[in-house]
Amino acid sequence: MAKDHYDTLGVSKTASQEEIQKAYRKLARKYHPDMNPDDATAKKKFQEVQSAFEVLSDADKRKRYDQFGSDFDPSAAGAGGHPGGWRYTSSSGPQTYPFDMNDLNDLFGGGGAAAGAEAGGGFTDFFKNINRGRGGGSRRAQRPAPERGNDLRAELAIPFATAVLGGEAALTVQRQNGNLETIQVKIPIGIDDGKKIRLRGQGEPGADGGPAGDILLTISVSPHPQFKRTGNRLDLRMPITLAEAVQGATVDVPTPHGTISLKVPPNTSSGKRLRIKGHGVRPANQPAGDLFAEIEIELPGNLTEEERKQLADISNRHPQNPRTELRW
Repeated sequence: MAKDHYDTLGVSKTASQEEIQKAYRKLARKYHPDMNPDDATAKKKFQEVQSAFEVLSDADKRKRYDQFGSDFDPSAAGAGGHPGGWRYTSSSGPQTYPFDMNDLNDLFGGGGAAAGAEAGGGFTDFFKNINRGRGGGSRRAQRPAPERGNDLRAELAIPFATAVLGGEAALTVQRQNGNLETIQVKIPIGIDDGKKIRLRGQGEPGADGGPAGDILLTISVSPHPQFKRTGNRLDLRMPITLAEAVQGATVDVPTPHGTISLKVPPNTSSGKRLRIKGHGVRPANQPAGDLFAEIEIELPGNLTEEERKQLADISNRHPQNPRTELRW
């Protein structure tokens, strides 16, 4: 004798759809074959509960069942079964759940499809646990390959003294997201204008665990008003007075490594170059350069007519031609 669907679900013939769904959720959870893998009675009961719900949850099928009773044929009640039916293959074979995804999620502990997805619970975790218990499990999604971040290119202007002696300079970079970031850059001793520095790992961040890119930094050295540089050599125009040039003198000369005393021989002419050994640029692992002081005589200002005549008389008594080797 066919079982009464209302009795199977434990509800009255006047039960609302909400009551029918609530009863079904409770019984489906209790008798689900994957929760009772070795219980043939539970499997049979689950199928009866499923059949009852398929009929009573559909208004048209329920109406026909109430009219014809056990003679009712569900296959003739309409096409396709319950709207939104969802099929799942369990350890006991194909099973059809005649309810939508929200019902399915509520059945196994979620709060609706969206809530189950966000909270990490509901039917998703339920089926994961089932598969794990059977020694199975769905194929793990392939993780994207780590991707290195983009390199950034920038230019940094530094003072002449910092290029010679080394030090630190502040670099401001604009990230791809629009944010500005200040980075302290270590400047090596003796870096030349136009040289490049690679700041490893300071570029844009990587994706999916990949390493950050680099910053490729081009150095621009600002000029100095008195010193000039050629490689590791420094040149300085050294002004002296007429008296110092004629009589000789000891003068103070500033260098990158401190002030030194330079002896100017008597009768030194403008343009003479005096070498100060080892006081040029001193890069690491390279020989130190020299500093050359080029003498530049400055005549006294506001000479009287008599003083200019005296200087001319002295010059005339010592005739010379300083332009003999001046050529195009």
